[in-house]
Amino acid sequence: QVQLVESGGGLVQPGESLRLSCAASGSIFSIYAMGWYRQAPGKQREWVALINSGGITNYANSVKGRFTVSRDNAKNTVYLQMNSLKPDDTAVYYCHGVGSNYWGQGTQVTVSS
Repeated sequence: QVQLVESGGGLVQPGESLRLSCAASGSIFSIYAMGWYRQAPGKQREWVALINSGGITNYANSVKGRFTVSRDNAKNTVYLQMNSLKPDDTAVYYCHGVGSNYWGQGTQVTVSS
């Protein structure tokens, strides 16, 4: 059974950092590019970052230069390093096998003073 499990969310102050992890089971990690998405209260889910199997990355303009996506193929895990966090980054963050039906359960990130 394919599973995606996010972790690493929490409450931080503006300007601080967090690292999210997404552990993938099954074959999803070797088949799909992995994406991070987020959904803030009252807003639609939006794409944040993407990394393909070759390590090529892409970022939404809103996070470019502050967030870094990476993957550890040996651990079937994708990471999202988030620096210089802003209150607007507050959301539930999800990982997703791009093009698949697989989503994690989400992890809450709250940026507040």
